[in-house]
Amino acid sequence: MNEHNVDLVVIGAGPGGYVAAIRASQLGLKTICVEREHLGGICLNWGCIPTKALLKSAEYMHFLKKPNEYGFNIPNFEVNFEQVIERSRGVASRMAQGIAFLFKKYNVQQINGNGYLKSNNCVEVKDAAGNVTDTITAKNIIIATGARPRMFAGIEVDREKVITSREAMIQKSIPKSLVVMGAGAIGVEFSYFYNMFGTQVTIIEMQDRILPIEDIEISKELERNYRKEKIRILTETKVISAKRVGDGVEVLVQKKDGTEETLVADLALNAIGIQANYENLGLENINVEPVRGFLPTDKNLNIAPNIFAIGDIAGAPWLAHKASAEGIAVAERIAGHKKEIDYKNIPGCTYCNPQVASVGITEAKAKELGFTVRIGKFPFTACGKAHAIGDARGFVKLVFDEKTDELLGAHLIGPEVTELLAELCLAKSNGIKARQIIETIHSHPTLSESVMEAAAQAFGEAVNC
Repeated sequence: MNEHNVDLVVIGAGPGGYVAAIRASQLGLKTICVEREHLGGICLNWGCIPTKALLKSAEYMHFLKKPNEYGFNIPNFEVNFEQVIERSRGVASRMAQGIAFLFKKYNVQQINGNGYLKSNNCVEVKDAAGNVTDTITAKNIIIATGARPRMFAGIEVDREKVITSREAMIQKSIPKSLVVMGAGAIGVEFSYFYNMFGTQVTIIEMQDRILPIEDIEISKELERNYRKEKIRILTETKVISAKRVGDGVEVLVQKKDGTEETLVADLALNAIGIQANYENLGLENINVEPVRGFLPTDKNLNIAPNIFAIGDIAGAPWLAHKASAEGIAVAERIAGHKKEIDYKNIPGCTYCNPQVASVGITEAKAKELGFTVRIGKFPFTACGKAHAIGDARGFVKLVFDEKTDELLGAHLIGPEVTELLAELCLAKSNGIKARQIIETIHSHPTLSESVMEAAAQAFGEAVNC
């Protein structure tokens, strides 16, 4: 058995854990990162990165359905779906190798296995058989073990017909029909992906709209576009059960009026939330218990003296960039630096088509909090660059405080809005006024002009709509 003595041990090498380990080592802390599966965690291997590769293929399918609009005649083309999946897996594999390189570059020691807390200063590493391979004595410990798809009674996930997001990424053939249970980011992204490849998709959402955490106008616009693509959407509908029946699935749902319907499809995707990976961590040895399924942290992300939890295991929002920000913040605090996280300015992106992006509060929330607001809204139908690239769907919506002209929230739907959002995150996190956005000269022709135009529209100064 190997014994180690370090400043910091990080359990989990996802977007929170590996970033924390690298930053800690950069700050001079002797650091070990323990990972039981793949470097990069779910995000890099089974989430953020490979799904974006799949969605890029879906974008090409969107083009191939109407190439004549761009001057191309492609009468007969074939889809190699296995190659679509293979490309996605290859992208994930290359990124994981990149993290291994970074660990070597920044002198982070990596140990494969399951991290187990023996005490506030001791972590055991066990192999798949449960044998202890390493004992690590550490001044500080970061838990970054992430989360997994949440399971519900009645939804019989067998990972063949009733699947999770992981199996949705590696299907060998295109299903003829798919029921998607849950209309958050995961649900709407896979709905778009499979719909583009010809699958008949039905979305089930318990709340009154898809992407329910977004501004209501964003949800309505996405739903309008999805219905145009022949995606069936059932909101205010509850999943009673989902099970394999023969070579397909049956999903029993109950609608708002109490009526029930049985949906029959090739596959059903369980995309109803996540649950934290806190089992077999040894939490009982440090007197910590989960609260509502996640580890309770204080303002410094401590769950116990010198033990921290970051990322999905520490609760919402369940976003890779939030995990990375927490990882950096904790590493810097351990090294003696003051580092705060502004949880009010964490952006959110959904990579369906049209894309959705937001930061800050919605118009409804602003009014609920007592703000008098100015709303600036600019449609991409008035944007020359949007027409030039062939996608003028959606709009930019900005919510300003009428008294101070500060940006309270930004809500975008349309082409490449996940890239446009950064400007608005910078503006909001630095208290930028509407006038400063308006008077910043934006290049023409660009999609980003729509941000400036939306700000101007809030003051009746937009010249293009």
